[in-house]
Amino acid sequence: MNYLDFENEIALLENKLKDLSETNGTLVGTNFSKEIESLDEKYKKLLETTYKNLTPWQKVAVARHQDRPHALDYIHNIITNFVPLSGDRLFAEDAPIVAGIGRLKNQSVMVIGIEKGNDLESRIKHNFGMPKPEGYRKAQRLMKLADKLDIPIITLVDTSGAYPGQEAEERGQGEAIAKSIATCLEITTPLINIIIGEGGSGGAIAVASGDVVMMLEHSVYSVISPEGCASILWRNDNMAKEAADMLHLTAKDLLKLKIIDKIIHEPIGGAHRNRDATYKAVSEAILDSLKKLKNLPADQRKAKKRQKFIAIGKAI
Repeated sequence: MNYLDFENEIALLENKLKDLSETNGTLVGTNFSKEIESLDEKYKKLLETTYKNLTPWQKVAVARHQDRPHALDYIHNIITNFVPLSGDRLFAEDAPIVAGIGRLKNQSVMVIGIEKGNDLESRIKHNFGMPKPEGYRKAQRLMKLADKLDIPIITLVDTSGAYPGQEAEERGQGEAIAKSIATCLEITTPLINIIIGEGGSGGAIAVASGDVVMMLEHSVYSVISPEGCASILWRNDNMAKEAADMLHLTAKDLLKLKIIDKIIHEPIGGAHRNRDATYKAVSEAILDSLKKLKNLPADQRKAKKRQKFIAIGKAI
């Protein structure tokens, strides 16, 4: 287990509990059952209390946790018969955007995810989850294909933002993001977006302008990263914690502001501590939203989606 800075006491209790459990009964006359039970109760209470009172900056740390499930993890665990689809048919394949057709329970779905990678090799391959224009154009192509086939679309968002390099700008990064947002609003097939980790700037909004926008409890969604905000406002990256407090980037804040529609609760201690429970919660949330969206006529669904984002713009 990789512990975060604010989890020092949790780490001590967890490691002590592990040591006692491994030692219990291995030596003649040793029985630590009562101690283990008491320590386990204390550990669970501390974990619950800590995660119920996370600051925005701590939420950012949890959202970025290296053991947190990523897009491909969700695809491999909740989607069956997944067939990857590649390329934008214009320039190239862009690895940060992973996509394809599969089945969620008995429902055919198009899945589009932004993948960060789990180790150094995969992070380099997926460009640390920062798509280039061809990635967003691939997303547009597949959203239009799903719309033509009347297949619901699920997007799994986890990115610090779109790739800001010169090559991306030369190939029309801004235009690609704008057209992806427009495509999200134009299609009539159900479009469900889930922020599973970080939702950074236009790079996230490009594939998160759907009928239903959900966030995992400890994910974050903001117009800019706390570090980027701090460097602009104070010219000091060390002010990122203060920036996080100002950005209203937590799921609770964004639900209150009506930027998102639903919070998917995570297991105590975060998604990385119980992946199976997280996969189940996400799957159930998607199926529940799909059921509700299918009850609406396509034109009404589209109009409601557009009106939702217009209302956000007016409120801001």
